[in-house]
Amino acid sequence: MTTDPLPLAQALIRCRSVTPADDGALAVLEAALAPLGFACHRLRFGETENLYARRGTGGRHLMFAGHTDVVPPGNAAWSTDPFGAEVKDCVLHGRGATDMKGGIAAWVAAVADVLVRRPDLPGSLSLLITGDEEGPALDGTVKVLDWLAARGEIPDCCLVGEPTSKAMLGDTIKIGRRGSMNAAITVHGTQGHSAYPQRADNPVHRLVNALHALTAEPLDAGSDWFEPSTLQVTSFDVGNPATNVIPAEARARLNIRFNDLHSSASLAARLRAVLEREAPRHDMAVECSGESFLTKPGPFVDALVRAVRAATGQEPKLDTGGGTSDARFVARHCPVAELGAVGATMHQVDERTPVAELRALAALYAAVIEEVLR
Repeated sequence: MTTDPLPLAQALIRCRSVTPADDGALAVLEAALAPLGFACHRLRFGETENLYARRGTGGRHLMFAGHTDVVPPGNAAWSTDPFGAEVKDCVLHGRGATDMKGGIAAWVAAVADVLVRRPDLPGSLSLLITGDEEGPALDGTVKVLDWLAARGEIPDCCLVGEPTSKAMLGDTIKIGRRGSMNAAITVHGTQGHSAYPQRADNPVHRLVNALHALTAEPLDAGSDWFEPSTLQVTSFDVGNPATNVIPAEARARLNIRFNDLHSSASLAARLRAVLEREAPRHDMAVECSGESFLTKPGPFVDALVRAVRAATGQEPKLDTGGGTSDARFVARHCPVAELGAVGATMHQVDERTPVAELRALAALYAAVIEEVLR
């Protein structure tokens, strides 16, 4: 690499862009992209600042997606200023060093190097950078994609720069993610004296029976690319201060992480069927933060694998584990995969990444660009 990603990574980290604040991070990025020939669009939805930048107008279109917002540094003491971007013993410290300001800087450095070697690079490159990935994710990537769809500008494929590597750079490519949904359940009963249960209808018993039925059997045994789906009871509340009163209501919350054998609609129907049987007098509210998705091995994923092999010597594992990311929104529009830095310290005190690894990530991203757009 002739272009060093470190200065841009430091400039981004020094912006205190804790969700939903921007603190100048997108302006720093614009200033780096404009000299490379990118047309930049600042897009504000609600209180969220977003950036879409594109170079080229034809051919195969590869988009890089990421976020400049970060989680708070927390109350525990850091060994350095979390927004100081200090390099100690050849390691870059700061909030966002791995998740994912370092990855964004590596991509920009990669683009700069590729364009020096290949000024005639075919196709188009773009970046979609949001400021609310670590927050509610309502006014960021999903809204920019809607804007792009309205312009007829959806990319052919997208790489999300989340820190997916586990032990060594390039050891893991995420080609899908499980879906996630929450359910809030209220079971209604008839309040009464606990000495006369025949005069009451105990909602606690009904809710316990329903939850037992929902948790007694696994949702599935996994699929070709996904681990088994899970249903977890995350709260159970009655709010009854008396010891001799059968309450009128009982409430529970569930979180379900589901694979490609289910949808949020099919799981909601399963919940309702059990509740109708065990607790007919109930209310249920369901919220899905993202359906499961999978980008099966094919031209795009194969190109990523070749790039990892060429740049790192690793044979990457194709994986679908972990939580959710903004890739769930991109998957509605085009093939998407995630590849980035080693994520061992993301969201932790003293988040950090070795400078050598940051530079190696830039070299890996350069290989990705050339493989996908060759």
